[in-house]
Amino acid sequence: MFSKILIANRGEIAVRIIKTARRMGIATVVVYSEADADSLAAEMADETVFIGPAPAAQSYLVADKIIAACRETGAQAVHPGFGFLSEKAEFAQRCADEGIVFIGPNPHAIEAMGDKIESKKFAAAAGVSCVPGHIGEIQDVAHAVRISEEIGYPVMLKASAGGGGKGIRVAWGRKDVEEGFPAVRAEAKGAFGDDRIFIEKFIESPRHIEIQVLGDKHGHVVHLFERECSIQRRNQKVIEEAPSPLLDEATRAAMGAQAVALAQAVGYDSAGTVEFVAGQDKSFYFLEMNTRLQVEHPVTELITGLDLVEQMIRVAAGEPLGFEQKDLKINGWSIESRIYAEDPYRKFLPSIGRLVRYDPPVEGAADGYVVRNDAGVREGDEISMFYDPMISKLATWAPTRGAAIAGMGRALEDFHIEGLNHNVPFLAAVMDQERFKSGQLATSYIADEFPDGFAGLEPTPFQADVMTAAATYMHRTLAARARRVGNGLSGPLSRTEWVVAVGKAKRPVKLSDLEDGLTVELPGEERTLRLSTIDWRPGLPLFRGELDGAAFTVAVEPAGEGFVIRHRAAKARVLVLTPLSAELHDRLPEKKKADTSRLVISPMPGLVVSMDAAAGQTMREGEVVCVIEAMKMQNIIRAEREGVVKAVNAKAGDSVAADEVLVEFA
Repeated sequence: MFSKILIANRGEIAVRIIKTARRMGIATVVVYSEADADSLAAEMADETVFIGPAPAAQSYLVADKIIAACRETGAQAVHPGFGFLSEKAEFAQRCADEGIVFIGPNPHAIEAMGDKIESKKFAAAAGVSCVPGHIGEIQDVAHAVRISEEIGYPVMLKASAGGGGKGIRVAWGRKDVEEGFPAVRAEAKGAFGDDRIFIEKFIESPRHIEIQVLGDKHGHVVHLFERECSIQRRNQKVIEEAPSPLLDEATRAAMGAQAVALAQAVGYDSAGTVEFVAGQDKSFYFLEMNTRLQVEHPVTELITGLDLVEQMIRVAAGEPLGFEQKDLKINGWSIESRIYAEDPYRKFLPSIGRLVRYDPPVEGAADGYVVRNDAGVREGDEISMFYDPMISKLATWAPTRGAAIAGMGRALEDFHIEGLNHNVPFLAAVMDQERFKSGQLATSYIADEFPDGFAGLEPTPFQADVMTAAATYMHRTLAARARRVGNGLSGPLSRTEWVVAVGKAKRPVKLSDLEDGLTVELPGEERTLRLSTIDWRPGLPLFRGELDGAAFTVAVEPAGEGFVIRHRAAKARVLVLTPLSAELHDRLPEKKKADTSRLVISPMPGLVVSMDAAAGQTMREGEVVCVIEAMKMQNIIRAEREGVVKAVNAKAGDSVAADEVLVEFA
């Protein structure tokens, strides 16, 4: 076994590998760029080596720097994590040539399966069912249009070296190919240093199901069952689970056998994933093989009890697998939610900045479920524009799928982040949807369920009750404190009758104290709410309690008047008013929203790649105004109206902030 390994990665996966290495008694070395000098991974590692500027192309993707760091520290092996150099066959070969063990598959397996074009050729030759498409490189836009029309729309434009949802576009017609091909090629070049593109048929309403495989250097290969990864946006996985609600035992066995056969055919000797696109009828086609550890590996670990990082290290050290296929069983169900620094209210655009508050749920056993949170950040850390915007991976396990979903919903309630936008409310919305609970999933799920984007949800009756009870308790607590500070000058606390406004909905309430909480009587509804087991004091951003015995957590912010309260995906301004004040509020005129229809505003912070608008130019609705790049993704900004450009406030190469005015129309 190794005594020291080097981790050629950053963020949560570097932290994840350090934890397993520590448990195995292995010392760790972490390489870091300028952006990661103060990272959690750098703090946790036994040794660190600086490898250059923040852009990955100048640091984490430079093989010479990784090899030099191994030489400098005496590391015997390199774990590449995922992304960066993890699927570069030439890097694995370079390690072998230098006498350094690559903790991953052999170079031949990476070369055969890691390249999406070559892997499809290999799979076709091996008799594996593949998605219809053009297995070969696309030369230019005209070639891409010709191939797309031969296959038939819709098609997918995909980077050969792609991964993590980068370098992929769905084209529904000729215009999409003409605009999308250059963007995909540019993304591929920037993210992977490889601009080769291929095209395949896009199967409508498909499911994304992958099989985890594990092989050793003695010819043994097993599969660790499947993961369902159909909840995606921009081809980036958002929610994963294991096992899949689609598969029956026969389909699971067939997919597993095909994945194992494919892995054996290339002499696979590490952890890897064979990905399939599956129809709702349980038909499935080989999509690609990821010759590395997957981001979503925690759900597999939770249902099998295996540590995949440990297995990779042991296999790399030459140990045979300690189990056979017949020894492996599925235990319970696991869900994973990726917590991203992005704004779901703005079409999931990246949101960079500092984690002013970062308070994840407590890990370990909870009420009927288990919580796990894989993160590489701490409160005060900054989410950089140079890397993936993932903050952490929140996973829950329970004996059943329903219990795992319910546990995830509660865990998301307890996740508190401030300082940047995040997707926790969106993830919570999905957990509450009947379609998700039923298991009727597809890669089009987000587009199907949120066709106009995500704008939050209206409070359910239970959520309105929660907001009402929490607001009245907080109002009384703050009034009591003001009374103490003001020597009784703030008025009596004897009032029991109030009006609570949750958004625009008002309801009269009558309050009475309990030993451990508050009773909220709803005279107009002839029922009473019992608020108990309260965990809140002035200044805390989370209010925890039980309403009629049901545990809940809400995020609270003081407003100019009242509170802004969020429970899962529902957010509302809540006021606790006297009856007279409630009457007066009804007479207040509504504030009109500012007219921004003549402005093109940057939806996110990023870099202006190109500016296509010029002063005096007439632009049509839908025409490209500019391209903004952030988090390795290029975003096309289009004109939302027809008109003459009055002013252009940014040019190619400029860094812009969110909400910055880029173009003004006359």
